[in-house]
Amino acid sequence: MGDCDSTISEVEGEENLIAAARHIVKALGSNQKLTFSARKTLAELGTQLSTMAALNETKGDGVSEIKDRLYAVEEKILSWEEDQSMIWDSGPEEASEYLNAADEARKLTERLESLCLNKDDDEYKLLHRAHNVLQKAMERLEEEFSHMLVENREPFEPEHVSFRSSEEDVLDEGSIISFGDESVEDSLQRDSVSRASEEYILDLVHPDVIPELRCIANLMFNSNYDQECYQAYTSARKDALDECLFILEMEKLSIEDVLKMEWVILNSKIKRWVRTMKIFVRVYLASEKYLSHQIFGELGAVCVDSFVEASKASMLQLLNFGEAMSIGPHQPEKLSRILDMYEVLADLLPDIDALYSDEVGSPVRIECHEVLRRLGDSVRATFLEFKNAIASNASTNPFAGGGVHHLTRYVMNYVKILTDYCEILNFLLKDHDEDDPSYLSPYMSPTKEEENKSSISPMARHFRSIASILESNLDGKSKLYKDASLQHFFLMNNIYYMAQKVKGSELRHIFGDEWIRKCNRKFQQHAMNYERASWSSILSLLKDEGIQNPGSNSISKTLLKERIRSFYIAFEETYKTQTSWLIPDHQLREDLRISTSLKVIQAYRTFVGRHGSLLSDKHIKYTADDLESFLLDLFEGSPKSLQNCYRR
Repeated sequence: MGDCDSTISEVEGEENLIAAARHIVKALGSNQKLTFSARKTLAELGTQLSTMAALNETKGDGVSEIKDRLYAVEEKILSWEEDQSMIWDSGPEEASEYLNAADEARKLTERLESLCLNKDDDEYKLLHRAHNVLQKAMERLEEEFSHMLVENREPFEPEHVSFRSSEEDVLDEGSIISFGDESVEDSLQRDSVSRASEEYILDLVHPDVIPELRCIANLMFNSNYDQECYQAYTSARKDALDECLFILEMEKLSIEDVLKMEWVILNSKIKRWVRTMKIFVRVYLASEKYLSHQIFGELGAVCVDSFVEASKASMLQLLNFGEAMSIGPHQPEKLSRILDMYEVLADLLPDIDALYSDEVGSPVRIECHEVLRRLGDSVRATFLEFKNAIASNASTNPFAGGGVHHLTRYVMNYVKILTDYCEILNFLLKDHDEDDPSYLSPYMSPTKEEENKSSISPMARHFRSIASILESNLDGKSKLYKDASLQHFFLMNNIYYMAQKVKGSELRHIFGDEWIRKCNRKFQQHAMNYERASWSSILSLLKDEGIQNPGSNSISKTLLKERIRSFYIAFEETYKTQTSWLIPDHQLREDLRISTSLKVIQAYRTFVGRHGSLLSDKHIKYTADDLESFLLDLFEGSPKSLQNCYRR
């Protein structure tokens, strides 16, 4: 009964359809002008009628043709199933035939799908068979695609990249720097981070196979096997990127691994990271994105997606090292290295933003900006720790010889190295002025420039603060000497060193000439105080006070002989002591010798000349020339004695 009703319904529907068609024909005969909407509707009706006619024709005579073509394609596809060799290794003709067969399988499958077959139709089994043939073809193409990507990978040779640092990455003793180490002048060497590097594009896969890879990718995507192609590509390229990092000697390290690492090893890895970042981003990743575009450029968003998926893990591995450095201990010796890392990452930020500009690349972009921010925070924290380390550097014994202290050398050479990072430090230290009172300590009272804070850079304010902290510490160390003259001698040496270090380097533009003049006045004052403390009591022996006979102005020979003898004893004792003192700077040493000699020799000549008639040769132990010669032995850091030494 149900089948009868269905047949009646179909007949009635067909009659209604014929009636409607006759009505349309009649209406067209009486209406010469049709609206746009009417013409559009009639055109759609005509297209639909043509499609229905074609389908009816295909279902009849065409199925046999599809079947014959499918069997031919299947034979070609299956002929390679038992062959272990790679199709593209057999030559371009064989590869082209296989691609055409796979594409034919796709087209036949689409034609059968367009017939809207029911499961009960015999043709439906043919559709199922077509799907199986297409699947085998796609599986084989995926295998060929992966094989071609791997076997045609071009060797990566970073030493041929022109902007790579020429510095050898070696572990040397100079890399081991502890705070206040005297070797800092030789060991604090800054790596050059060139900003003039242009983007390089390398062939990561041999150019000859790029068209073949593109054809396979297009066919797989058109056949709805896009995920298989995508995964094959990203898997192969991930391995290639891992190999690139291996060649660049960047091993995978966890944050815990980095934090536990000894400084001598870590220092080497930081230098390697700085060089690797430039090569990896500007050369390898730029080339990687270009390769993705070459293969998937005709397929839309997958071009970007495949690049991001392939490179994301390697990029985050490098950024992970930067994050580890940012959260590690803020040790002063790490500051220049962290600045190197900050500088190269800030320099590469536009490149990274461009490479990962799409939404899918936002995690890499965000992480890069976050690591840069953390490195900046680490720079500020390490800079503050550097100041604290200077302030807290304690000594229990006086520095031998009163020369330039290791701390002074370390600090001044340290800040000299930091001048290479002037732009970065001004940016990072802006709005982070001193919260501690050391900035305007009594040792560095403000100059006119300093009183107007807006006239000097953040870096200059902080560097002057460091100098102030250092001088305060040196003042404390000077008090370890019991001899007041040695206290002034020590401060003279160290402040002179500070002034000369600033005057003879880029530090001059940061500290300013007024600061240098103030330093010069200070060391000159300490030099005068040294002379006064060392020689005033000795030179007082060359005065006439206290050698007259009682009740008259005449000179007592006995007292005169005793006075000259006391002078020689005092001079010899000072000679013995101060030959062991050291002035490392040749010019300062000569200047102080000349200044001392002028005072001593003039006083001695005057005294001996005035009383020579009362003194015999046996009482004149040294001539003025002898004394002048002896004074040239001072401040060499090598103790000498004048005992049992007589006139030359």
